[in-house]
Amino acid sequence: MGIKQVKLNVNELTIGMYVSGLDRPWSQTPFPLQGFYIRDLGEITQLKTLCNHVYIDVEKGRGPVSANLKTLTPQGRVKGGAGREPHKNSFLTEPVAPLKIQRNLYREVQPLQKEVKKARQLHQKVYGAVGEVLDQLERNQLQTASIGETKRVASEMVDSVLRNPDAFTWLSRVQEKDEYTYSHAVRSSVWAILFGRHIGLPKRDLDVLALGVLLKDVGKVMLDSELLTKAERTATEEKAYESFVELGADILRKTPGVEPRVISVVKTHCERLNGSGFPQGLRGDKIPLLGKIAGIVTYYDYVTNPRGSRHPIAPSKAVAKLYELRNIQFQEELVVEFIRAIGLYPTGTLVELSTGEVGVVVEQNFERRLKPKVMLVLDACKQPMAECSLLDLSEDDKRKQALLDSGKKTRYEIEKVEIARDLEPGSYDVDIANIRDQYLMKTEKRGLMALLSRLQRS
Repeated sequence: MGIKQVKLNVNELTIGMYVSGLDRPWSQTPFPLQGFYIRDLGEITQLKTLCNHVYIDVEKGRGPVSANLKTLTPQGRVKGGAGREPHKNSFLTEPVAPLKIQRNLYREVQPLQKEVKKARQLHQKVYGAVGEVLDQLERNQLQTASIGETKRVASEMVDSVLRNPDAFTWLSRVQEKDEYTYSHAVRSSVWAILFGRHIGLPKRDLDVLALGVLLKDVGKVMLDSELLTKAERTATEEKAYESFVELGADILRKTPGVEPRVISVVKTHCERLNGSGFPQGLRGDKIPLLGKIAGIVTYYDYVTNPRGSRHPIAPSKAVAKLYELRNIQFQEELVVEFIRAIGLYPTGTLVELSTGEVGVVVEQNFERRLKPKVMLVLDACKQPMAECSLLDLSEDDKRKQALLDSGKKTRYEIEKVEIARDLEPGSYDVDIANIRDQYLMKTEKRGLMALLSRLQRS
């Protein structure tokens, strides 16, 4: 058996290596994935600040320069320097261009209490606009005005997410069970905007993406409801179901005010990197970037909110399913960046802490994605707390680290709190929607009191 995993000093790291292990727990780092390819010098610099050594997998990525790779046995041989063999389940044969990412393009973030009221009102407008489009399609009376209104609220939704990603995510978290098709479209559109914001897409592209994902399922109004809701379809039924993509694209082509790039998103959101998608079986970069993004967010929302399921699955499981399909159905770089964009614990996730307490993630920390704000609702014995309490994991960690650095406390006297795992919604009798409303109401109240205080001082 050949060499597979090699211990390596961080100063020997190079782009193209696959980091499979660290000299510290993954939870203490900002890396969202336990195992990743080094893509740029920034990641090497980050590893150097965190670790003394790491472990690399020489079967998956580039080996150390000091190793004589030619002497490795066939099982351990690395093909071609910086490259690697395709995933064993991958049928991708065409090269894929590297993703161009503009990090921190949208640095300014509005406080949650400022944005949440606007987002709540906008959320209702988005649902109303998309619902009106679907109603008119069912009556074969689609009007230009309805498309125009949907386009306008989609752009407003982009603006809201750019100002504060958490505000709109909260309002998309709770599923409207009797309105699955367009509640799914709205949620997927929010994920798409969050993702596009993260990789620095221009505002114009974000508008196109948001509208395309909102309208991606319009063709389903032409299909029988029984076909849409059927758990298992025959080959003939599946082919009939897949026609919704072309039907939707045809509807939008005939609708004034819908630009071709929006139709392209609708037409390509079911295409897959290895050619296994539909309707055209496109491969690799023949699928446009916005279509690739639409495919990822659509898949993620279907996995986390399956039709007919009472509860969505834990985000970490959805992420794991998505990650398994990297470089098969979805471009690997996009999958990794999407996971980085939403974090392992998106807003609204039910989590168990290292203390045994259970809480709900209520607000992200975009600098430290593994250290969000959590509303504690159950104690270590899993009993309801008399009063919910907010724990900012990032601030708690900084405070305890300062005590350690100053010598006032030893590491044996301080218990650092981590998220141990995320939980399936429904694991405990926790009303996430109620926690959301309480938290948002408190943030609004704090914002109002701060405004009144300023007015009194002026």
